[in-house]
Amino acid sequence: MEQQDTNDRLKVFQSFIGKEVSNSPSNFMNWLKPTVISAEKGSLHCSYVVRLEMTNPYGILHGGITAGIIDDLIGATVFTLGLSNAYTTVNNNIDYFAPAKEGDVITAKTSIIKQGRTIINLQCEVFLPSKNRLIAKGYSNMLNIG
Repeated sequence: MEQQDTNDRLKVFQSFIGKEVSNSPSNFMNWLKPTVISAEKGSLHCSYVVRLEMTNPYGILHGGITAGIIDDLIGATVFTLGLSNAYTTVNNNIDYFAPAKEGDVITAKTSIIKQGRTIINLQCEVFLPSKNRLIAKGYSNMLNIG
């Protein structure tokens, strides 16, 4: 697994610690507007404000947005590894445990479970810190596509 200078990629996220990401190469990340809490090689921790357009008809965080947060942050986590090849999502498996509503601040934190030559398995936990509650947990396999 050939690696590029991981410091450059990691520095992008570290430069946003305490700030909202606004110029990510991911347009979806820019729409989600995460604030980076911490950034390490292979792990990102961000907070998000649940906005009206992120909610379902019941006024709670839409499951698709939660899945999007998990998928986007896992992809960004692979980016911090500085690998020379591109990776894409093979699958997402998400369990939903509790709701969040408009105005809530939620956090998401990623970690690598296993990094192989072809597939990297990662997880992401989404919390509602104000209630000290895990609201969702997702696992994903990222495939080396060359």
